Amino acid sequence: MNWKYLNTGIKDGCSNMNIDIQLAQNCRLDEAYFRLYRWKPYCISIGAHQDLNSIDDVKAAEDGIDIVKRPTGGRAILHSEELTYSVIYPIDKYFSFKNLYYEINCALLKGLQIFDQRLSGAQLENAESDLSSFYKRDLGEICFAASAKSEIKFKGKKLVGSAQRKLKNSVLQHGSILCGGFHKNIAAYLKNSGTSVPKIEEEINNRTTDLKEILKQKIDYNTLAESLRKGFESYFNFAINFVAEDNLVLNT
Repeated sequence: MNWKYLNTGIKDGCSNMNIDIQLAQNCRLDEAYFRLYRWKPYCISIGAHQDLNSIDDVKAAEDGIDIVKRPTGGRAILHSEELTYSVIYPIDKYFSFKNLYYEINCALLKGLQIFDQRLSGAQLENAESDLSSFYKRDLGEICFAASAKSEIKFKGKKLVGSAQRKLKNSVLQHGSILCGGFHKNIAAYLKNSGTSVPKIEEEINNRTTDLKEILKQKIDYNTLAESLRKGFESYFNFAINFVAEDNLVLNT
């Protein structure tokens, strides 16, 4: 497998999602991608099957926050103080979605430990979650309010959230590595919730954590990105070739 690493920097929500989709749709059988990126302006992404009306688009626009639809499932995420990753991997007859999900999170976990040894306490979620029942609750509109099996947690709180979907002959998996606490403000943009904003914020605070909170310091995104690249190389025991963004033919 010819692995390619891309750090596409900071882009708006539509551009970020379009790059992921096009990489997945054009991925060859002998190549896979590991991509890192950030968001400007901050952006709320909602899952492929989530109702757009669940988000207060007027308030989001007033606050300068974009809204975009993700090609993957799950619920709403406020992309802000985070480093986002995506992996695009070709599907063959030996392919296992669950195994890839697990392996990617193991590689991310290795990268986090390279970034800072204090993150050695992070671990994968072992329990299976009943997400179908969770989505029926008031907090079910928020992705980071629940953890799926193999997602990364630190001291019981979700640190990295991921989603996965088959697109054409490849699978796209992407997720948020939380680096600050601004994502908790998603509560202010939910419509028709039977739970008050302060209560939702309290629940998110109890269920999630971020690198800044854990390490008590501002996060250097460039160092984090390089550590994650090394984590993938170390875990999978191969070299990842860097691909400059200028070499990609993408319509964003």
